[in-house]
Order: sequence, then C-alpha cells, then structure tokens
Amino acid sequence: MTAEPIEPGRLVMVDIEGTSLDAATAAFLRRERIRAVCLFRKNLGSEAEIRQLTSELRQAMGEGALIAMDQEGGSVARAICLPAAPAAMALGAVGDEALAEQVGAAIARGLRHLGVNWNFAPVVDVNNNPANPVIAERSFGGDPHAVARLAGAWMRGAAREGVACCIKHFPGHGDTHVDSHHALPNVDKSLAALRTLELVPFAALAQQASAVMTAHIVYPQLDPERPATLSPVLLDGLLRGELGYDGVVITDALMMKAVHERFGPARAAVLALAAGADMPLAQGSRDEQRAVLAAIGAAQRDGALDPARLARSAARLDALAARHPGAIRDLDAAQRAADEALMAHAHARALTAIGAPRPPARDARLCVVTQGSVPSDGVSEAGVDAAALRALFAGFADVRFVELANLAAVTPEQLASGDRQVVLVGNTRARYAQGGRLAADLHLPLWNPFQVLDVAAPAVVSWGFVPPALQALRAWLEGRGGAPGRAPVALSPRDKP
Repeated sequence: MTAEPIEPGRLVMVDIEGTSLDAATAAFLRRERIRAVCLFRKNLGSEAEIRQLTSELRQAMGEGALIAMDQEGGSVARAICLPAAPAAMALGAVGDEALAEQVGAAIARGLRHLGVNWNFAPVVDVNNNPANPVIAERSFGGDPHAVARLAGAWMRGAAREGVACCIKHFPGHGDTHVDSHHALPNVDKSLAALRTLELVPFAALAQQASAVMTAHIVYPQLDPERPATLSPVLLDGLLRGELGYDGVVITDALMMKAVHERFGPARAAVLALAAGADMPLAQGSRDEQRAVLAAIGAAQRDGALDPARLARSAARLDALAARHPGAIRDLDAAQRAADEALMAHAHARALTAIGAPRPPARDARLCVVTQGSVPSDGVSEAGVDAAALRALFAGFADVRFVELANLAAVTPEQLASGDRQVVLVGNTRARYAQGGRLAADLHLPLWNPFQVLDVAAPAVVSWGFVPPALQALRAWLEGRGGAPGRAPVALSPRDKP
C-alpha cells in the first residue's frame, strides 16, 4: 500500500514580513497549511504587538503550530523586551550547571509569555577556533564535555517551562574560519577527529534534544559533495544512524549564501528532506517559499521523495508541537523582576579578568577608544555604540573618548595617547587586524573574547554587551565589584608589563 502524499506546508518553516499579520500572509499560511514560522527582529515590535502577532499566527496555522525564534542569550536574542540573558560562554565562565538551568528556564518563561514555543538554542558547537567569525561567545566553551553538561542543564530548564529547544549546528560549527551566512565553510576533519570533539555534545544530548539544527558546512572527508544540511551521510548515516537520534531535524536557513547560491532554496529543501531532515527553514520571498512548496510536492510525485519518509517527518513535527503547546502564558511582574535579578547575577559571576587587570584610579586621565556605532550583522543584534559606553566611565573625572569608524582596523598609532591611560573597548565581533602589534593599558572586550589574543594588555571580558553585563563591568571599573569568572576557552594574551 502506497503512503499518501504529505502536504508540503506541514513540513516547511517560513518567515514573514512586518510586525503584524497582514491578510495576504494569513491567507497564504492557511491555504498552504503552513505549520511553522520563524520570527526575526524585523517581526518584533512592542511586547503587546509580539503577543498579538503570535496569537494571530496560531489562529492562521491552526492546531500544531510551531512559532520559533533565536533566543540564545547574549548577542543573539531577538526579543530584547525580555530579561537580558547571558551568552553561552558567560555561563561557561561561571561553570555552574544550576545557574545554566535557571537561565534556560527564565529564557523559556519569557518566550512562552510572547507565544513562542520553539527556541533555536542552545548552541552546542565547541569553539576551539579563535578565528571563528560567527560562533565565539555563542558557544559554552572549548571543552566538549563542559559544553554538553551546561547545554544539557540549560535545556532542562527550558523543558520545565514548556519550550522546545534545538541544539545546533550539527555536526559542529566551532572550527570554521568562514561564516556560513556569507560563504560555504569547509572543515577537513576525519570522523574520528569529530568524534573526539565536535560530536561529543551532540552524542551526549541526542536523547534529550527536542530538535537538532544542521550546519551549512562541507566535511570533505565524510561527504565531499554536499554540506551537512544536504548530506545523507551526515544526517541519515551519522545523526540518525550512529547517534541514534529520532527527534526533529530542521535545517539552518536555506537563504544563507552557503546553500542559496549553490543549490537554490527549492532544490536544497528537497535534498535536505531526502538526506534525513524533517523541516527545511525556507526563508525568502513569497515566490521562493512557493517554489519550495512546489518542489516538495513535485518530488513526491516523481519519486524523488518517499511519502513514507515524509510521513515520519510529519509525525515527528506533530509530536514536537503536542509536547510544546504554544498558548501564551503570562509573565507576572514579580517573576519578571526575579528573572532580571537572575540575569544580572549571572553576568556579574561571569565577568572574567585576564592578565591581572586593575581598575583605573578615579582621578586617572583616560583615553577610551571604541567604535562609534555597531550595526547588526544579520546574525547578532546591533552592538552597543560609543554613546551608550560613556556611561561606563561616568564615575571618572577626566575621560577623552575616541570613536573610530572601524575598530577592527585600529592601529598602534591610534592607541598612543601621550600621558593618558588607554582603555580599548572592544564593542564589535571582529578580531583586530593588527594582531600582536596593538598595546593598551586596559582592554575591555565586550563581545568577542578572542580579541584578548590581539592586544598586549590586561583585560576584563564581559562575554556580552547587554545592560546587565555593562552594569557588572562598570562596578568593576569603579572598584565595587569583582571579576570571578574563569575563561572556558584558551586566552593567552601577551600582557603589557
């Protein structure tokens, strides 16, 4: 007996435009029976508007709707109206599983308050490459076993609050020099090497994870032709077979250049489903989304996709939605205050001193060098700008601010300031191009901790730039707080003597 074809819309996640659901989009969702939408910053207005949007989406998509968001914490947190969670590496700097579980629960409470029932987090990539341009502080650290422990605790907290998690990016995005949003990375490692590092968290969490997100990365020793998202070797063979994972597999966004420019979203969606994924994340224009749906339908008719395989995918998605109903659950004022206090506590515990830094004297003559503005790169939220950073130094009497257009290109000459103490504030993700030629009296990397490797200076790493992280850093600068964290990645600066 031949399995009945599966409606393509039951397998596809799309994105939408705007902060409200317009009639045309609602009609498209209903007509195509789309079950899943991912929300991005472009969709998030006020808190009330977000709740209204998710309610309308649920009405349009019906029972079993999945509404997703990237709410990792740190720089990747779409809903900035919620208590500002620390990045994974901040939790790695604390190393406390109980705290990680509490943070995971608090993030999930906030999402349920907004009507979101699927969080594309936590990141379980092991960041062992200081040149990685896109992961860095999004990872819990460089020890795969510590990553597994902390991510598992984070997930337990989220599960307790009823939000599905999604570990990413399988089989590992930690050792890349290229951002897959912009190009196709290549990680030339053997399966044996992956088993000792990248795969450790995925193997440890395979039976706990609600979902796994794939990586748009080629592993030529395993599959030289296709990135993991489209590879039967990596999805059916390694993830489903060797690791025994039987939960939902969703692709990373098919509009990312690593896949979009080489395969196109429609072909990529079919290849991903054939390889072992359950749900293509088909962002893009309405025409591109229609093309994806049409390609999946055609592939079933011509035999390129097995309806029985797709029926198993639909069943996995049904089960995920049933376990995580998306009805809005209010976050009352007392709980919100408690969650904000929790986040502030976590940021204060994470603050990390590298190379024995000392707070400047209050009457010291300072020169603070930073970047003027830091727009979003499309992955992370916009960084904190120089105007906001002035508050860090409000307690100091004599501060001169130097705002650069591109901090990554800062030169030794720009860090020379006569008899003033130079404080370099790293408010961007990019590493410094000058590398070891840079020197300062104090270095404050707010974003990418691996900037420590580029500057001969004692440093204080905040692992993030959200308000509670900056409050903890200001307390240290003013001598009111400590920096008790321990770096969960190798940071070996050439300290200024």
